[in-house]
Parts: sequence; C-alpha cells; structure tokens
Amino acid sequence: MVRSAVRLGGGLQSTLAKAVVAYRRNGIAGLQRGVALVRAAQTGNPNGVPAAGGAAERHDYAEWVRRYDLLNDEQRAQLRARQELFAAQPLISVVMPTYNPNPAWLVEVIESVRQQIYPHWELCIADDCSTDAAIRPILERYQREDSRIKVAFREQNGHISAASNSALALATGDWIALLDHDDVLSEQALFRVAEAINEVADVRVIYSDEDKIDADGQRFGAYFKPDWNRPLFYSQNMISHLGAYHTALVREVGGFQLGMEGSQDYDLALRCIERIEDHQIHHIARVLYHWRVHGDSTAMSGDAKPYAQLAGERALNAHFSRRGVDASVQLVQGGYRVRYALPAQLPLVSLIIPTRNGLDLLRTCVQSILARTTYPHYEILIVDNGSDDPATLEWLAGVQHDQRVRVLRDDRPFNYSALNNGAVRHARGEVLGLLNNDLEVITPDWLDEMVSHALQPGIGAVGARLWYPDNTLQHAGVIVGLGGVAGHAHIRMLRHHYGYFGRACLLSAFSAVTAACLVIRKSIYEEVGGLNEVELEVAFNDVDFCLRVRELGYTNVLTPYAELYHYESATRGLDDTAEKSARFGREVRYMMQRWAPLLQHDPAYSPNLSLQHGDFSLAWPPRRPD
Repeated sequence: MVRSAVRLGGGLQSTLAKAVVAYRRNGIAGLQRGVALVRAAQTGNPNGVPAAGGAAERHDYAEWVRRYDLLNDEQRAQLRARQELFAAQPLISVVMPTYNPNPAWLVEVIESVRQQIYPHWELCIADDCSTDAAIRPILERYQREDSRIKVAFREQNGHISAASNSALALATGDWIALLDHDDVLSEQALFRVAEAINEVADVRVIYSDEDKIDADGQRFGAYFKPDWNRPLFYSQNMISHLGAYHTALVREVGGFQLGMEGSQDYDLALRCIERIEDHQIHHIARVLYHWRVHGDSTAMSGDAKPYAQLAGERALNAHFSRRGVDASVQLVQGGYRVRYALPAQLPLVSLIIPTRNGLDLLRTCVQSILARTTYPHYEILIVDNGSDDPATLEWLAGVQHDQRVRVLRDDRPFNYSALNNGAVRHARGEVLGLLNNDLEVITPDWLDEMVSHALQPGIGAVGARLWYPDNTLQHAGVIVGLGGVAGHAHIRMLRHHYGYFGRACLLSAFSAVTAACLVIRKSIYEEVGGLNEVELEVAFNDVDFCLRVRELGYTNVLTPYAELYHYESATRGLDDTAEKSARFGREVRYMMQRWAPLLQHDPAYSPNLSLQHGDFSLAWPPRRPD
C-alpha cells in the first residue's frame, strides 16, 4: 500500500509532503482520506473488492458470504480431519428452550445442530408447555431418531428462564452453547467452539460474530464484533449469539435467573464474568449464528420486547451492586449508559493546552471551558510555544488573572510530545487532560464524564466524541491499522446516526483515542513514560501513547457522552518542507515497525472489516486465519 501510494503521489518526497499537509490540516482523518484517495486511484483489484468498488459494493454482504463464509465439500473434509486431531474432544450441550415456535423453523434449527461438522454434541430441549399441537410430535420424532437429542416436556408454562433451566438440567456436556428455537447455527459453529477450547488456555466463555436471517433464508445484518470489550459489553450484550459457557461456571452461578426474562442470557453472562478473568473470555471472529428476523423477535427491533431492555437494565444494575461499584445504569437509545459516581473528594484535573498564536481558536477554547464546564476542580496550563502575535501575547497575559489558568512559556522547536511532557512536570493535578487549542465545549459535564471513567480501576486513557463545526463526526475512537497506521472510526458520520451497531454513540473500548481531548490519571502517564518525544515529535504520538498504555494492561475508553467541537485548523502552518516531510516519513515507519501485529488486528475492531475505509465496510478478504 505504501509503495503504491508513493508511486501515485509523484515519488517519495512529493508524497510525504502531501501526507504532512493532510495530517497537519486534518490530523489522522486527513491522512486517512488521502490514503483512501490513493487506493481509489489504483488500477487492478488487489484486495478482491467487487469490481465497482463503491460503498454499496464494499457492503455487499451476500457476495462476501459467497466468497468467504460458505464451505465446500473439500473444506468440510479438512475441518473434520482437523477435529480428529484435537487433544480435547469436549461434549457440547446445546441448550434450547422452546414455546410455540413456527414448526418449519423448529425443524430448521434442529437440523442445523444435526448437520454440525463437529460430532460431539447433545441437543437439550425444554418445551415450555407449548399449546400448538404440532410441536410435541416434532420433538418426539427427533428424540426417537437421534439419541443425542434430549427433550423435557414441562407440565406448566414458566417463561424462558425456567424453561432454559429445564433444558440446562438435561445437559451432561463440558460446555454449554445457547440456542433460540427459531434461529440457525452455522455448520461449523461447534467445530470453531471446540477449536477455541483446544487453542485458548483456561477459556471459560466463548462468543462469536452473528448475522440475521429472514423468512426466506436470506442472510444480512452481520455484526462483526471486537474482541472482549468490557465497556461495550456494559453498553450492549455483545456476547449474545453464539454464546458458549463452561458448564461448571454456569452451574456455579446457579443457571438462569427468574425475573430476568428477555435478558436472561445477558444476566447469565454478567454473573459469569464476575467469577472469571477477562483473558478467559474468547471471541471467534466468524459468523456462527443466524438470528431469525420476524415480527416478535428482538432481531427485528429493539422495541419488539421492551420488557427485555428493562430486564437488561436491572441485570446491569444488579451486577454493579454485587461488585460493590458505585454506578447506575439507564436505558438509552441503542443500548445502556453506565454512569460511575465521582468521589466525594474530587481530584484536581490539569488541562494542558499547547498553542502558538491562533488567538481566536485559543480564546474560544479556554473561554468555553471556563464558562461551561461543570466539574469544579481543575486548572488550565496553556503551553505557549513561541507565540509572537501581539494580540495573543496580550490575551495570554490577561487570562492569567483567572486563578484557574497558568501560562507556561516553552520556546523550543515545535515537538508536540515534548511540550506536553514538559507541562506534565508542572501539573498539580492527580488527573491530566490533554487538549488541542481548537476545541469548544458542547456538553457542560464533559469533564465529569471523562474523569468518572478515568478513575475506574484498570482504565487508561479516556477519549471524547468530537465534532466538526458542520456537525459531522471528527473522532469517536481510533482504529489501529486504518489507512496504514491509524484512522478515526466513523469519520464524517452525520450527527443523528448511531454508527456501526451503536459504536459511535455507546461507551466502548478502543485501542487508541485522540489526544485532541484525552483524560488520564497522572500516575499512568508517568508509568508509561509520557508521549514519545524522540521518535514521534508530531504525528501518531497519541496513538503510540495509548498503545503503550494498553500494553501495560489498561483499557482505553471512548465516551460519547463527553462532546466538544474540534475545529482542526492548524495554528503552526503546514509542515511541507523537505525536513518536516522526512520527519513525518520516519514517524510512519516507526509506527509500522513498533506496532506491526496490531496494524493487522486491532482487538477493538474486527478482521472482517476494512482497513481502507472508516465506515466499517467489509474486508475483502478478511484478515483472519483459516
């Protein structure tokens, strides 16, 4: 990709100069768009994208399924041969409650289990006293024909949690997989679960990607999930389908809880993760489950079962209560919002703003913080890097009359990393906020929100949702590898949109967030050694910083509930000289060498999604192993 970009850009010097201009004007977003334009100009079809190559074609899921998801006889034989070599051959109990399903769909779901490539399974069905006379004969026939199928006929209707427990009582397997009575399993579903059990040490919970299936059997609406992402899981049940659990763990937590009907699987997952470590939760980046869409299913609409959403809210609040976490959860559009309580003694937050001239932008930024921010305990450190505009200097002198503001003069050659690191040494706060000088506060409680997450155990950098002045999205998380090094998710998304399965409007972990607005505990900043002021003076220092924070075991979080405008107008001029272009090239090469594995598999993204576009379009081909 880099070689082709250089060739089409008119050579190395010209290409680097153009890249620097794009980066300085519009940050990572500008660089990402430039790469996309270069890719669009290329001849040939190296990534296998459908010939037309437009947005519709990039999202052509039916064609993607045909190319990368369907198995032929040779591939089936290969999987069966691999299965025979598994050191562990766990029995997987597929647990399925049922009540008055469409008879044709009931047959289809049972057949999808019988057609599994992996042979060591049992299907445990509990009929919750169905009133449709067609159901019992179907279940009895299958029970006679296949000894692996067990059926319990409940004498009284008890709803889905009770029925699920009845099915669970039939299970004798090492693992349990949850299945609804109108859905369909991929033929390789249980093979992939067994494969993960063999490959992932000490795994206790497994989940996969999923899609939807309509009445005609057409698949659509695939959800390609990230690897385990606790903040996102608290926003939506991302385990969902296909969820598989170590049987001993399910029995340890007492199975399904009565009173949580509609979100009984969410509640089960929440109680299970309380007993295990995050590394024991494994994601299979394949569509193993097809969720049936019909009028009464939550696959059709989240409003189809409003009681289910309310049950999920109760399950989350109960989870935090059991953990002793002072938090409250409320139902919001697209999922749930977790609000963590701030401590009675609020920590001082040091907001660091590097600047040079650009009075109009800087004044708007600082005044919006002072006038609108509801969090009361903060200081602003303005790092003046060589301002020579008389009006700017006069304003800087006057703004310090506000006791919350200090100005630090730092006249060294521009080095964004060094400017911030130097200011941190003067910061009095327990919490740091790195801010660009071209922001404007939208939500007055932005700092309350960001600090509340930054103070949680295990949380590293916290990013905000940033908007361009035209109300299109500038930042809602950084995808590592997008556009070559890193790019912004959902770039230029319209404000009323929710993003890919809500990821632009829900709390979520990302591998990196932009330092245009980043909050982190000072102790973590110092533990990681601050921004890299040697190899990354200007570009990608925030991405590298976040990845090093993540490397230490912390989780970086994007909260969409802290919102600011980001004007992204460079105040230092364009870095289009030969010297600065060469530096930018070195920074790109450093990132590609330092973070090579993550550039191909960002755990907060999916190998089934594109690294050429920030719109969560499909990867052609996916970057997953066979």
